[in-house]
Amino acid sequence: MGLTPRQAEILAYVTEYSEEQGYAPTLQEIGNRFGLSSVATVHKHVAHLVEKGFLKRERRNASRDLAVVGRSDGTEGLANVPLLGTVAAGLPIEALTEQEEIVLPESWLGRGRTYALRVRGDSMIEEQIRDGDTVLVEARETARNGETVIALVDGDSVTLKQFHREGPNVRLQPANPTVPVLVVPEERVRVQGVVVGVLRRFAS
Repeated sequence: MGLTPRQAEILAYVTEYSEEQGYAPTLQEIGNRFGLSSVATVHKHVAHLVEKGFLKRERRNASRDLAVVGRSDGTEGLANVPLLGTVAAGLPIEALTEQEEIVLPESWLGRGRTYALRVRGDSMIEEQIRDGDTVLVEARETARNGETVIALVDGDSVTLKQFHREGPNVRLQPANPTVPVLVVPEERVRVQGVVVGVLRRFAS
């Protein structure tokens, strides 16, 4: 079962804290780490992690009863994924290099190098990619027709669209009927990666 970005962050913190201290953080310490003033909110995130098999409770009614479920119990590891900036789900904009990282389960990664980009705009809304989402991208220079790609257009602007090769041209197709289709000669388009996942931040 997948994790929300906040759940993945909490799991990474509990794992790191447990390895350094030899015991898990309290709910209050987790809340302080992520600026969550409500212990009930922290408890909700932790409960989901327990339900999904990433954490377990070793003792009842103890403030430090959490433990990370190891790989021997059938769960996966975590990986740091670079968050490289913002991509337009609309007209092309220049990508921003921000050099941040997010922590995600390894099974969410693509086969090759994987990075993340924040999404600005709603041209891919019918593909369930919304303004403010984060897309996971497998770095690739080729794509099959119909795949959702990060495309560099004219060497200086980046856009998020469905890829379609049509003779000497490439059609960069939005998933929103109100957004115009972008058709350009193939030599003006460079595929930088293919979207393999979408993360969405819900209210904490």
